[in-house]
Amino acid sequence: MNKIMIIDDEKDVLFLLKVLIEKEGYQAIQASNGLEAYNKLTDTSNPIKPDVIVLDIMMPEMDGYTFQTKLQQIEELRNIPIIILTAKGQTKDLFEMASNVYSFVEKPFDPKNLLNTIKGAIEYGNKNNT
Repeated sequence: MNKIMIIDDEKDVLFLLKVLIEKEGYQAIQASNGLEAYNKLTDTSNPIKPDVIVLDIMMPEMDGYTFQTKLQQIEELRNIPIIILTAKGQTKDLFEMASNVYSFVEKPFDPKNLLNTIKGAIEYGNKNNT
């Protein structure tokens, strides 16, 4: 079963994405900010390795850009495809050099399009991590 990590500080968005993802048969892993997600990924006793990460940008404690930058520094996590979910269209420039950013989806998003993007990211990750 594919694991999708959702990182967003809006509880409503987290809930909606969890329902959408689990309805498709994927396992949803939630985090309300980048720091919480980073800690889950790097937990030495029980690390999580998702197949795809859906990442908000503007969050407290650790924003999406900082989170993505930290992920790039960890060999076993740097190739996880990331879907940037944001209300700010201009943030694409920040991620220009990031090899693990698969796609950008702007809020408000179409759930069907987001699911198609997630499926594409899973296929992309499977192809590039074998």
